[in-house]
Amino acid sequence: MGLAIIHSRASVGVEAPEVTVEVHISNGMPGFTLVGLPETTVKESKDRVRSAIINSRFEFPSKRITVNLAPADLPKEGGRFDLPIALGILVASDQLPTSKIAQHEFIGELALSGELRSVKGVLPATLAADSVERCLVVPHHNGDQAALVGKGAHKSAQTLLEVCADMCGQAQLGLYRTEYHQADVSVLRDLQDIIGQQQGKRALEIAAAGNHNLLFLGPPGTGKTMLASRLRDLLPEMSDDEAMETASVASLTQQEINQYNWKQRPFRSPHHSSSMAALVGGGSVPRPGEISLAHNGLLFLDEMPEFERKVLDSLREPLESGEIIISRAAGKTRFPARFQLVGALNPSPTGYYEGNQARANPQIILRYLNRLSGPLLDRFDMSLEIPLLPKGMLAEGGDRGETTQVVKQRVKQARQTMLSRNHKSNALLGSREIERYCPLRREDAEFLETALHRLGLSIRAYHRIIKVARTIADLDGNEQIEKKHLSEALGYRAMDRLLKQLTAQAV
Repeated sequence: MGLAIIHSRASVGVEAPEVTVEVHISNGMPGFTLVGLPETTVKESKDRVRSAIINSRFEFPSKRITVNLAPADLPKEGGRFDLPIALGILVASDQLPTSKIAQHEFIGELALSGELRSVKGVLPATLAADSVERCLVVPHHNGDQAALVGKGAHKSAQTLLEVCADMCGQAQLGLYRTEYHQADVSVLRDLQDIIGQQQGKRALEIAAAGNHNLLFLGPPGTGKTMLASRLRDLLPEMSDDEAMETASVASLTQQEINQYNWKQRPFRSPHHSSSMAALVGGGSVPRPGEISLAHNGLLFLDEMPEFERKVLDSLREPLESGEIIISRAAGKTRFPARFQLVGALNPSPTGYYEGNQARANPQIILRYLNRLSGPLLDRFDMSLEIPLLPKGMLAEGGDRGETTQVVKQRVKQARQTMLSRNHKSNALLGSREIERYCPLRREDAEFLETALHRLGLSIRAYHRIIKVARTIADLDGNEQIEKKHLSEALGYRAMDRLLKQLTAQAV
């Protein structure tokens, strides 16, 4: 009888701090004490561990058992500590050798039968274990996540008995991976599926190349949602680091990650009834929201005025900082949230504006659009009206334009130009970087300043127009931003023109 020390990992945001599970067995009245700031689910592990040990044909000590989860000031929650607690009891009671324990870390919830059940947040734990050169043992169905870090470096098991057999040298654990089929990969949505709307497709190309936030407005049924859904397939695949960051967030909410498309950028489209906690994250134990699940990908908000204003305004800081920090009494939790925002809205409560004045007057339309705050609208680099198709275009088949693959190639070349210049996309340029990489000729600067005064735009909008013009110039292969690039960038300010027109009519 003695002391055993087992290494494990907690889950705090996208981090996995080390937790040392100390188990001491001593003489005295039989009992099982768990200390170290455990939550209710961790306290309940005592009964699960006892039954799992007995049903795995081991002896549960009739002694005084004390389990300490260190550090004590770190909150612990979930059933992820069941496996290390059980192993600690077996080591402290001399039923399991200690020779291989120190080189391993363990996480997993135990069933009463001794089977291991999957837990959330395995990928951050695997990365953390890898950084200190320890082998992480995870439940069988979490093996696909651990394999993304290194298939030969970590192990998975189905039962407590299998883990013990490996620690005794009687068996060798491998790493289980879920077998997916190629059919599980999402089908490519082609731009040629959309009839007409060439300006909307051009806006998608610019937004994809420069990572610009994009807003579509227009009457129902014009293809706003269909256009937005095509944007992801224009974006280049994530790098290994980006994919690992995104998968780490996904592992906090889902257990399975498809090995075929895990580098594809996420596309999240929450319903307009979503709460602030659902969108930005929250809860008594903080969980990632939609903006974090869209990290390195796209967040599409359809029918934006139908969202609560305070929910939309909560996006303003993450759009600038690329992260969200949730504060609770127990501490602060950080989640990454570097996403590209795509919005869509109808120009009035009835869905129409021009030609339907009898249904909604300018004052009503302004009240409807004022559900979107000015600072939020300022954070859209581009806004574009998607009109109804001209009569006869559907019958004639319409102009379907270029395929997604052709446009994607131009996007890839433009993105490489940006990365070779300053290692970031144009949408992320700061004010000093704009001065350095986006210089304007004097006559072009005067042209832009005149346009800003006419539209009544802010300095933030001024910088965003220049960044869009920089992207258009990169797509054209030009080092110098020219007047035609500025003119096209100013053409993507449909929301500003609509609000100015409505304000003039309402006076």
